[in-house]
Amino acid sequence: MNRTEFVVVTVIVLTTAFALGWFVNWLVHRFTRVTQADLGELERMAQALHEAEETRDQAISYIQQLEEETERQTAQLQAELRAAMDGLREARHQNEYLQSLLTARET
Repeated sequence: MNRTEFVVVTVIVLTTAFALGWFVNWLVHRFTRVTQADLGELERMAQALHEAEETRDQAISYIQQLEEETERQTAQLQAELRAAMDGLREARHQNEYLQSLLTARET
């Protein structure tokens, strides 16, 4: 193999490698290309996700408001219960005192 044949073979091999690489690159881009329909679907999904997140945030806010209201009502009811129990305790003491006065007068 002389120098000219070597150069010709090298040019053919490099040209074939370049053509094969270009063809493979074209195939990869052809099959991985994103279509306009896919972009539309992604946009619709992103909008749906955004709306779902807003709904979730509203639900969380509503639940927090309900929890705060329930805690306020519970605290108020506990205060009323303590006041009622104190009143009942005082009424019992007064009742015992009055009964002791009545029993003392009867004797």
